[in-house]
Amino acid sequence: MHNFGTFTVLRPQSLLKQLSNGVDTTCLQAFSNLVTWSIYLEQGAITYATNTVEPFDRLERHLRRLNLLNSETRVQLRMTFEPELSNQFISNSSDLSSQSADYQAINWLINKGYLDHAQATILIQELVKEVIESFLLVKVGTYTLSDRQQTVTKICRLDVEKTLESCQIRLHNWQSFAPQISSPYQRPYLLINSKLHSKNLPQLPPELTNWMKGFSLRHLAVIMNQDETQLAQHLYPHIVKGGVIMHQPDPPFDQLPKYQPEASASSRYTTALLNRQFIDTVVEPSNFYAQPETDLAVEDFNLVVRSPQTSPPSRQNLSELTIPNTINSAPERVTTTTVTAKKTYKIISVDDSPTILKEISRFLESENFSVVTIDDPLKAVMSIIRHKPDLILLDLNMAGIDGYELCKIIRNNSMFKHTPIIFVTGNKGIVDKVKAKLVGASGYLTKPFTSAELLKLVFMHLA
Repeated sequence: MHNFGTFTVLRPQSLLKQLSNGVDTTCLQAFSNLVTWSIYLEQGAITYATNTVEPFDRLERHLRRLNLLNSETRVQLRMTFEPELSNQFISNSSDLSSQSADYQAINWLINKGYLDHAQATILIQELVKEVIESFLLVKVGTYTLSDRQQTVTKICRLDVEKTLESCQIRLHNWQSFAPQISSPYQRPYLLINSKLHSKNLPQLPPELTNWMKGFSLRHLAVIMNQDETQLAQHLYPHIVKGGVIMHQPDPPFDQLPKYQPEASASSRYTTALLNRQFIDTVVEPSNFYAQPETDLAVEDFNLVVRSPQTSPPSRQNLSELTIPNTINSAPERVTTTTVTAKKTYKIISVDDSPTILKEISRFLESENFSVVTIDDPLKAVMSIIRHKPDLILLDLNMAGIDGYELCKIIRNNSMFKHTPIIFVTGNKGIVDKVKAKLVGASGYLTKPFTSAELLKLVFMHLA
């Protein structure tokens, strides 16, 4: 089966509803603005959904939110399955070739005993919701339908109608913040202006202001262990008044569609959806972990799933996420741009290139990290012991000693057994990355790199 079309003919929601009436195994692939969405269905139910915009960043965030893996296992997962490495590890496994690398990674976690099927089901439900949420915003694009088999083990099957309703609720809540917030990947920055201090504005938690240094709303929510739209609601008055400014998403997240409301959208429709009993089964992670796995009918799970560290929101609290446009004051022009975040993490960068050290310092200090640069690798160990950094950036090829040897020396000191060590190098070979993993490296940053790529790794290991 091979079909194709455009969204000007058939909208994403209508397409998914039509596919939910089928009995075949189908892969829907949609293409728009350099992004590909892949949605796998079996007998009218969704078995998985992903897109090409940083799938392992998405997987990482949800693993963190659900508190399912430790940092070491998450690093191992990315080094094994991210696209650049996946060919080395899975090219000989023909039974995996028809499925996305992130889904293969989830199956690997199950096979290795890191996740049970119930935990993996919760993870997949959250991932599918996020992917479908962005898919529903696509206005123009093309799609193909194929009958290629999803030959890896099927973990769960999600009801299309209930998934769509849950995603629509989420979308309407995000769209209630427009035009001030148009994407969950926008990056809030807190500014100081004496005119903006008002008793009518809610106080921002100090831990939130400490992290408003370039991370997106979506990443901040994971750091704060808070629901994304609740975080946006908390920041919204400050954005309207001009105390918080929103920067556009970093690439490639800027390729995803904006959360702009349609002209016909009605807040009453949102409220009606919120008050509906649209969930047959609500999975409470804090309760089911104590239950035997045999008590769980995996294929009967339906959305919504909540983080074990986040209090389940009541329907009343959910209704409050829709913010009416009742703020009459126009945003003030901000002239002072002093960021209030304090330097809470110390990072050491070891490299014999002054240019690279300067760039790393510029990228990190602009986001209020404390950076110590070391240009003599032979003195690096004593400096690291003296400064006791939270994270180490280590050049791989340096005069006098290479990064592999230096990494082993640092790891042999019990003080730095769990300190993240990230190699910074121009080497792109698979052998180099495998060797880095063997000597205890936590990550791998290839030169040349962007500020976003560096901050992504810092977030991954420090948040």
